[in-house]
Amino acid sequence: MKKIIEEVSGEGLESLLGKRVTLFCLNYFYTGNLIGVNETDVLLSDAHIIYETGAFDSGKWADAQKVADELYVRTSAIEAYAVIW
Repeated sequence: MKKIIEEVSGEGLESLLGKRVTLFCLNYFYTGNLIGVNETDVLLSDAHIIYETGAFDSGKWADAQKVADELYVRTSAIEAYAVIW
């Protein structure tokens, strides 16, 4: 039997603190500066909801509208996340 047991701190969302991230969630996509992370929520500043992505290589969203100066998003709704631009 093979087993790999390794715990690495500072991985995942924590490693992206201070960066502009895009969250691909169950119903909507969000983008903003990741300024907070805990077990249940993330906090975005300059938060936008993305209604239409357009081409990912274009360098900008086709339709992204500002939601709030700060927006909390439940981690349970996040399917994927990345620094896109």
